[in-house]
Amino acid sequence: MNSQSLWGPSGRALRAVRGYPRRAPLTLAYVCLLLAGHVWIDQVLSADRAATVLGHLSTNLENLQDHPVTALLGSVLFFDGTLTDVTSTEFVGTLITFGLGVCCFLAWAEHRWGKRRAVAVFLGGHVAATLLTAVVITTALRQGWYPTAVRQALDYGVSYGAQTVLAIGTLALPRRGRLPWAAFVLAWPLGGAEWTGGPLPDFTTIGHLTAAALGFGLLSVPAFRRQRVRATAPSSAADGSGPHLAALAEPTSPAAGAKTPPSH
Repeated sequence: MNSQSLWGPSGRALRAVRGYPRRAPLTLAYVCLLLAGHVWIDQVLSADRAATVLGHLSTNLENLQDHPVTALLGSVLFFDGTLTDVTSTEFVGTLITFGLGVCCFLAWAEHRWGKRRAVAVFLGGHVAATLLTAVVITTALRQGWYPTAVRQALDYGVSYGAQTVLAIGTLALPRRGRLPWAAFVLAWPLGGAEWTGGPLPDFTTIGHLTAAALGFGLLSVPAFRRQRVRATAPSSAADGSGPHLAALAEPTSPAAGAKTPPSH
């Protein structure tokens, strides 16, 4: 048994963490910003001031009509969840959206496609899912399926963008794991769905399912089935950054000048 096998998964995980800033610098900066924002809202501001800030940045109908750009962009500077109450269902949601969605799969998207396309997927999913959900809310209010208080509901965070990245991140998995993962991405929002008597679940469940549908839809776009060309690909694959990340760094010929399809 060689020394590499003695390390096993823990060694690969350690090397992946060590190489994280190089592979996904923008995601790392965003994670730090989200953590700083969470501490600021949770620990620094008073409860009333925090409620005022988040209320202004909420992507509810009234804010989308009054200051849509501020609400859409400001709402992704914070995540709705907890990092301390580990026994709560909110912590599970934090692990999925912030932990898996942002820290893992957004970093994977940045490494695979580069900063611009990763931001386009994440922010595009957030904005599109929010606006489409607003259309659903407006229709549901007209039909009497939602209470009128929904117009001022508190709705902020990274979860729609994270859900889009989780869905398109199906490409990061081996083929045998893609169907179970897709089922998980669709199922977890339904686990906490609330029904108010109408034919629709709560609007946040609608938003998460919409964001997932957007991400799965991108799987059929050829540009998202190819990885970017990186001159440092051989060294990336050799740094032991984990099987799925190493597969994203396949060596390419500098003279080829063309993107290569993923191996899985």
